[in-house]
Amino acid sequence: MRHGIVILPQRPWAEARRQWSSAEGLGFDSAWTYDHLSWRSLADQPWQATVPTLVAAATVTTDIRLGTFVASPNFRHPVPFAKEIATLDDIAGGRVQLGVGSGGTGFDASVLGQRVLTPGERHRRFVEFVTALDRLLRHESEGERGISFDGEWFRAVDARMVGMPRQSPRVPLLVAADGPRAIALAVQRGDGWITLGSQGDDLDAWWRSVRERVRRLEDEESREGRRLQRLLSLDAAPRFSLESVGAFEDAEGRASELGFDEVIVHWPRAEGVYAGDEAVLFEVASRF
Repeated sequence: MRHGIVILPQRPWAEARRQWSSAEGLGFDSAWTYDHLSWRSLADQPWQATVPTLVAAATVTTDIRLGTFVASPNFRHPVPFAKEIATLDDIAGGRVQLGVGSGGTGFDASVLGQRVLTPGERHRRFVEFVTALDRLLRHESEGERGISFDGEWFRAVDARMVGMPRQSPRVPLLVAADGPRAIALAVQRGDGWITLGSQGDDLDAWWRSVRERVRRLEDEESREGRRLQRLLSLDAAPRFSLESVGAFEDAEGRASELGFDEVIVHWPRAEGVYAGDEAVLFEVASRF
């Protein structure tokens, strides 16, 4: 089982660098940050930009993989975003993995004056977003003048990526998906699958929802003849995974039984969402 940790982009870099470098020292396989302009109950608190944060993290680490958890088309166009991710991956020496999702209906979906989209529109936009990133991050073929596409949501005319990807064939694409159509997209285009399970206050019901999503994934994998890497956000459950060492070990064990390859937790915050004691984080990491 691999272990990942999310570090919310809230602290000034002079403080945040300790977390990122410590994540590697503690033995985590991956470290992530959210790709939002603001987020839920923390909307009125400091919130740093995603790509510069990951670039800085790349300069204070050497081996840990770095990623977005997750980026969405709510405020991203695939051409400039692919360019930023490719540059980040170059700086990081080929350690970046790109988590992508369809985007929620909160702050990010309206801050730029966007209209409210239907679920069907959000899915079609997500398909275009993932398809474009898949192509752009592979860079231009030899002799190709650029990359062009003309969709319902995104357009590009001779977009240039410049230079070969640091990873082959491109940065790994990890698709966050819970519904049938999104899971099918993950299997068709992605290298990995991220799930959050369902929302609710019942822990056992949450684990049942995760199991149902695994079954959907397995059905799609059978149809396509491939298997994705499976990543589970333990803190999407109605109990914080680092509430105690026992809580983490129970969650990790259940995830392993369901066939997940990596579990992801959040660095404990002093209060509010993901509130917890760093001592639990350190004790858990010592057992990897």
